[in-house]
Amino acid sequence: MSRLSPLNPDDLDAEQRAVLDAIQRGPRGNRHGRIGLVGPFGVWVRAPKIGHAVQAFGGTVRFETALPERVKEVAICTVGAHHRAKFEFAAHRSLAIAAGVSEQTVEAIRCGATPSFDDDGERLAHAVTRALLETHHIDDSLYAHAMEVFGEVGLIELVTIVGYYCLVSFTLNVFEIPLDANITDPFPD
Repeated sequence: MSRLSPLNPDDLDAEQRAVLDAIQRGPRGNRHGRIGLVGPFGVWVRAPKIGHAVQAFGGTVRFETALPERVKEVAICTVGAHHRAKFEFAAHRSLAIAAGVSEQTVEAIRCGATPSFDDDGERLAHAVTRALLETHHIDDSLYAHAMEVFGEVGLIELVTIVGYYCLVSFTLNVFEIPLDANITDPFPD
């Protein structure tokens, strides 16, 4: 049960409606149909100034980076599993598999294990993400490898993806945003 009362789109004020409209017209709505007030969006629409900034930033992070989808989804799932953000992990589990990440890899990430990766980009995304989450830093060797594989822009994008999805996870966890009825809970209590 969410800590926030349900929102009806018809009850939104003009500023809140503008945030919802931006979400719907943006890359999320274009790719996934009507997003509505699910997940973190139902939280952020309540604080329109934050909502506008965060949803625009998230659209850029999610849809306008040069990193391969598989790499992004490994990082996103790793963040979601680390924070046990149910909605986050469940939503991106299927996106990761659709992007070509194996079900075994996604399951290992869910369990907090280190998967056996076939793809160096996925392996590196997982290693960088875990290092950031666990030590808040990456050592010189990992940094050099990430720069070699992703390049400067790619590594900046990866670090930004990790930070953004930490924000998403915190939002979902603090406000106890529930899963949709048709989504299996990845972290049952």
